[in-house]
Amino acid sequence: NLRSLDLNNNKLEGPLPISLAKCMKLEVVNVGNNMISDSFPCWLGSLPELKILELRSNRFYGPLCKSNITFPFQALQIIDLSHNEFTGFLPTRIFPGMEAMKNVDEQRRLEYMGGAFYNESITVVMKGHDFQLQKILVMFRAMDFSSNRFHGEIPEVLGNFKSLKVLNLSHNSLTGNIPVSFENMTALESLDLSFNKLDGRIPEQLLSVTALALLNLSYNRLWGRIPRGNQFNTFENDSYIGNIHLCGEPLTVRCSNDGLPEAPPLASSDHDETASRFDWKMAKMGYASGLVIGLSIGYMVFSTGKPQWFVRMVEGDQQKNVRRARRRQMR
Repeated sequence: NLRSLDLNNNKLEGPLPISLAKCMKLEVVNVGNNMISDSFPCWLGSLPELKILELRSNRFYGPLCKSNITFPFQALQIIDLSHNEFTGFLPTRIFPGMEAMKNVDEQRRLEYMGGAFYNESITVVMKGHDFQLQKILVMFRAMDFSSNRFHGEIPEVLGNFKSLKVLNLSHNSLTGNIPVSFENMTALESLDLSFNKLDGRIPEQLLSVTALALLNLSYNRLWGRIPRGNQFNTFENDSYIGNIHLCGEPLTVRCSNDGLPEAPPLASSDHDETASRFDWKMAKMGYASGLVIGLSIGYMVFSTGKPQWFVRMVEGDQQKNVRRARRRQMR
C-alpha cells in the first residue's frame, strides 16, 4: 500500500532495488541527490499509478531501455533524469505510452497531488534556475533530461505531449532540427534546448505556443531569422546567444532579404589595424633596404680609402676625440 517513497538528498549507494516493482500503488519515487549507480529502471514502467519519477543527480548510466511493457509509464506526469550519465537516443518507444502527458483531467485542475495522504515537493529547473514546488498541482507536467550525454534528434512524438508545461533537454549532444510538432504543445510554459548541437531554423510554428514564458535556445548551431510575434516579442538576447548565424530582433545582427545574417561592414578599428600593418611593412622594407645600402657604402669606403673627404672627416673626428680625452685626464 506504499504510495510515496521519498529518499531525496541522502548518501545512498548501489542499485535501485527491483523489489519496488511489487509496490503496485506507488505514485512517487524520489531518490534524487544520492550516489545510486544503476541503469535506467525500466521495470518501474509497470507501476500503474506512478506519477513522479525523480532520479536527478545520481550515477545512473547507459541508454534508456527499450521497454517490453506494452504501455509503460502510463500515469507518469513528472520525470527528472537530469545530472546523470545516461547515453544514447531519447526513448521513442517509451514516450508513446505516457498517456498522462497528453491530456489533463479538466475537473481536477486545481487539486494537489497526494490529496490528504501526502504533500510532495520537488525541484524544477527553468531557465537555469531551481524552483522548489512545495505542492504539486495534479495538472502539472514536467520532463527534465538535461545534463546527460543523449545524442541524436529530438523525437517528433514529443509534440503529442499537449499537457506538458516544462521541457528541459539542455546540456546534451542532441542534433538535427527543432521539431515542428512542438506547435502542438499548447500548454508548454518553459522550453530549454540550450547547449546542444541543434541546427536549422527556429520553426515559425512555435508562435502558436502562446503559453511559452521561458525560452532558451542558446549555444546551438541555429541559423536564419528569429520568429517575431506573440510571446516571441518578449524573449531577450540571452535566449539566442551562442548561435552566430541567427539574425533579427532582439539581436543586433540584421537579416538580409534571404533571411540570413548580413555580412558585417569593415569596422574602422579593422581598417586602422590593416593600415597600421601596411605602414609597418613599408617601414621594415625601408629599414632593410637602407641597411643593405649603408653596409655596401661602408665596405667600399674602408676597403678603397675613397672618397677621401669622407676618410678625412672620420679621421679628423677621431683626432678631436683623442685630444678631448687627454685634456680631461690632465685636469
